[in-house]
Amino acid sequence: MVPFSFAGHQFAAQPDGALFWPARRALIVADLHFEKASWFASFGQMLPPYDSAATLAALEQAVAATAPAEIWCLGDSFHDSRGCERLPAAEQERLRALTAAHRFVWVVGNHDHAMADPCGGEIVDEAELDGLVLRHEADSRDPRPELSGHFHPKLRVRVRGRLVSRRCFVATGTKLVLPAFGSLTGGLDVHHPEIVRAVGRSGEALVPVADRLLRFPLAA
Repeated sequence: MVPFSFAGHQFAAQPDGALFWPARRALIVADLHFEKASWFASFGQMLPPYDSAATLAALEQAVAATAPAEIWCLGDSFHDSRGCERLPAAEQERLRALTAAHRFVWVVGNHDHAMADPCGGEIVDEAELDGLVLRHEADSRDPRPELSGHFHPKLRVRVRGRLVSRRCFVATGTKLVLPAFGSLTGGLDVHHPEIVRAVGRSGEALVPVADRLLRFPLAA
């Protein structure tokens, strides 16, 4: 985990895209997209059905590494509102164990806005914690500092003639966009017009590696 500050609070970023808030002992992730492969399969596009198990294993590892008191998922946790129903029994049991052992909050996203049973936990549209707003999609009209997801940001740079892509956080003075945590999610380049529209051009792409945080100005 790599420590950094945002809006007067101390956080720690992980290369897998998770964010830890030590003062609250809160683990924050975005865009898990559980059961995305089974959703595509229902329309005839067959993908390996292991995405939920891989994402859940990564989440369990993040929980083991941080020992959080609360877990916040910033929307699109399921690829659709019936995703929990399609989770295999073993994965359902593992997820329900997590939601039972912690304060577990699902922030509603555009994919899972109508979910009724998220395998335990609380469902909220958005929340405000210690002066920070937690929501799914950044709101360019809201001046309050916020944490969000939705865009699955990735930084693409050319290194020794090769194009390298890494999931990243996008940070401005008041916006912190988390990368997608799910194993089958893809992503938008940090310079994509939708990201620029939401956060502006004055921020940075933050790429956590083993022991440091690489910073790339968005305007570069």
